[in-house]
Amino acid sequence: MPLFDDLTRLLQPFADPSAGDPVSSRWRPPADIYRTREGWLVKVELAGVGQEEVQVSASGNMLTVRGRRRDSALVEGGEHYSLEIAYSEFERRVKLPCCLDEARLIAECREGMLFVRVVTAGGAG
Repeated sequence: MPLFDDLTRLLQPFADPSAGDPVSSRWRPPADIYRTREGWLVKVELAGVGQEEVQVSASGNMLTVRGRRRDSALVEGGEHYSLEIAYSEFERRVKLPCCLDEARLIAECREGMLFVRVVTAGGAG
């Protein structure tokens, strides 16, 4: 399939190298991680995603944020002219240097950002 190979090669510079196949990969929102006195703060950029569309979980030393961004401006019978925003399921996994099994997770969406406070028994560990 030379056409598919050419398309894949052209799209490769735009792909997230950690996401695998550029054609079938999910949206992977960017995240910032901060150490705090209580544990950790993970800030995830989720513009256009309602808090009801987000699930946050932790297991071992991995924090997982997943959900879906939907196109709320889609009009029935309309046609798109240009689409640059990813409307799809997403998942972002963040590995922290401590066990999160006993941690308390406090999530809040504010101004297009998801703030997940990870409160651990011994602080930031």
